[in-house]
Amino acid sequence: MPDTAVASHAITVEDVEYQPGMLARLYRPRGTGPFPAALQVHGGAWTSKDRTDNDFMAKALAESGIFVASIDFRMPPVAPHPGSIQDINLGVRWLKANARSFGSRPEWVGSFGTSSGGHQVLLAAMRPTDPRYTILPGPAGVDAAQAWVISGWGVLDPLLRYNLAKQAGKQDLVHHHNTFWLTEEAHAEAAPPTMLKRGEKCALPPALVFGGDRDEWVPVELMRSFVADYNKAGGHAELQLYEGADHGFMTGKPNAPYAARALDRMKEFVRKHTTP
Repeated sequence: MPDTAVASHAITVEDVEYQPGMLARLYRPRGTGPFPAALQVHGGAWTSKDRTDNDFMAKALAESGIFVASIDFRMPPVAPHPGSIQDINLGVRWLKANARSFGSRPEWVGSFGTSSGGHQVLLAAMRPTDPRYTILPGPAGVDAAQAWVISGWGVLDPLLRYNLAKQAGKQDLVHHHNTFWLTEEAHAEAAPPTMLKRGEKCALPPALVFGGDRDEWVPVELMRSFVADYNKAGGHAELQLYEGADHGFMTGKPNAPYAARALDRMKEFVRKHTTP
């Protein structure tokens, strides 16, 4: 039986380049493995934060026997959309190409992200071969298809959140949207719920969508309808809601009981889809 069955692992943490000038922070469980492998994509309204965001989540997953690579990616003003998705696509390919040296398997590589990162992991997972996203050179013969994907309080519909931010007078947030997306059309074109509703042919790896029932930016009905449409399209998606939790509930209150439950749910989902 692989070491993922062990309850707790000592871990090592190190930074490496996954492309020139771009770092990934590796959280590696000690042991022989094989371990599931996760690419983590941070939040920050597509425009801020870095690979150190959600450090407590990455450590908890690694200690449970899941290898985590948390990546930096390009953001405005260096690159608007789709620059970050190009980096994420390359990150998946890089992780798959190196999976065995990290004690994992290429077919066990998936991703998780929170907030805007939760949007980006879904977009990258659903469009792994989109030529707009595969433009960066990487390992030969390796694609960006994923074994699983987890979106935590993901901004599923960027245009909806943009309009909600404008209505709420959140000018800083509106500015972040404008600098990343540039146009409302780009917001809508890259919204996973809209992609499904217009019948786009998408990759549909097993997906876990979770969030709080008091999220002011991602309405519960949006989460429910997206999961329903994902399953209707032939995928397997699960929805987990946490009562009383708002947007960013795990990072804002990492010691709250629902944060621990959400971490356990993530571990359970990953293992379910990486069983030998």
